Amino acid sequence: MDLLLSGRAAARRSTRQVRIGNVLVGSGAPIVVQSMTNTDTADDFATTMQVAQLARAGSEMVRVTVNTDEAAKAVPKIREKLLAMNLDVPLVGDFHYNGHKLLADNPACAEALDKLRINPGNVGQGVKRDTQFASIVEMACKYDKPVRIGVNWGSLDQSVMARIMDENAKRAVPRDAGAVMREALVTSALESAAKAEEYGLAGNKIILSAKVSSVQDLIAVYRDLAARCDYPLHLGLTEAGMGSKGIVGSSAALAVLLQEGIGDTIRVSLTPEPNGSRTQEVIVAQEILQTMGLRAFTPMVTACPGCGRTTSTLFQEMASDVQNYVRDNMPTWRDQFDGVENMTLAVMGCIVNGPGESKHANIGISLPGTGESPAAPVFEDGVKTQTLRGDNITNEFKAIIERYVARTYPRKGAAV
Repeated sequence: MDLLLSGRAAARRSTRQVRIGNVLVGSGAPIVVQSMTNTDTADDFATTMQVAQLARAGSEMVRVTVNTDEAAKAVPKIREKLLAMNLDVPLVGDFHYNGHKLLADNPACAEALDKLRINPGNVGQGVKRDTQFASIVEMACKYDKPVRIGVNWGSLDQSVMARIMDENAKRAVPRDAGAVMREALVTSALESAAKAEEYGLAGNKIILSAKVSSVQDLIAVYRDLAARCDYPLHLGLTEAGMGSKGIVGSSAALAVLLQEGIGDTIRVSLTPEPNGSRTQEVIVAQEILQTMGLRAFTPMVTACPGCGRTTSTLFQEMASDVQNYVRDNMPTWRDQFDGVENMTLAVMGCIVNGPGESKHANIGISLPGTGESPAAPVFEDGVKTQTLRGDNITNEFKAIIERYVARTYPRKGAAV
């Protein structure tokens, strides 16, 4: 993995670095996880609470919709409430159709945001397009804010699409419709970035994205975009869907690109289950990066899938309980200890692979499978330290984890 990661780092295309609030994006900075609220931004309390929830789950940047005058007026209030909660997470304003007017009429909104997101496909139509795009860029320059120029195939600039189609028709061998669409996406992003710089926005204030909802199209678009520019790139499969479909699609697309060194920020755009938590998309994004070895966010639990040797559900329940316990405690551990996010855990269900996997983890337990002796050996850094028995194994194992963290990882601020 070290060789793969060193190769990946060498292959990264982005040579520009953009500062967004307290977060650096691009040019060797860690890949950033971001998300977006689905509350009515005009409801400043509800939006603040969801931003806080997403930030505490690990979103390092949160985007909010700014679509009305009321929403624009709420943004400074949201920022104020977040700071009162000691949350300095960067806020991104998502503007469509009327962003030029909202920013001009609400300078406090522009001041409170850390980044503006604009879509060249719906910033304006006809002769108004360039004027309104320029107006937003001028506001970004005035308030020293970076901009994400986010192209989306669901709202692609039709004038660009028409031009690319005309050019394609004149080719000796015309490309297929998919290739034309992908070229239009990339062209729209690059031409918009060039215009933004022409209007005065510095090159190190620009991030690009070109989102589609097809895995293969997304990979093709970003490979092309990365080859043709050195701006930081934001990755995401748009409208990924719900549940396993959205998770699998996003993972398949993003993993290929990230392994090739493409991408500086990511979002997993999941449709939440009814009454489900918005934080799931943050957890999935973190797990994509962590399972690839690109970043570490929280201790990961290795667990076996189960088989005829594990007819009890004990190891499944324990693995889930331990994973939830770790996630719940991680905000406190992160504040207190250095490096705890790199800890590895294993909760195994029987003797076949249980002891071996447990020895590979920092802390592992091998539960008894069907017909095995009712004993669960615990291993710490490859050494068997004790054997647990009885009905309180899960709580005893969590206590072992707590003690391990306290004695293994240095406390922040402690003298070395």
